[in-house]
Amino acid sequence: MRHPTILLTACLSVWASTAPGQDLPVAGTAPWERPAGAPVIAEMVKDAAWYALALTGVDQPYPASLRFLEDQGAWFSPFTHPGMTGPYDIRHWHGGE
Repeated sequence: MRHPTILLTACLSVWASTAPGQDLPVAGTAPWERPAGAPVIAEMVKDAAWYALALTGVDQPYPASLRFLEDQGAWFSPFTHPGMTGPYDIRHWHGGE
């Protein structure tokens, strides 16, 4: 029974850490405009380490279908994150053969 108490305490401390009246950017209240003070990504750096991560488990020569990586921006892409395990892990992200 201690775990729900710990979880509740953690949630309340996070909620209480936001000062009342503090102006935080809230996205979605006016979807046609960007909220003032919202974070902005100024530059997407795709260095050799980023390409190595994105091409994990893909052998050379790289297929032309991966040219989309050249245009990949800072948005989320499931291609650069490990997916399912077991027989579905065709790129060997999880260390299997």
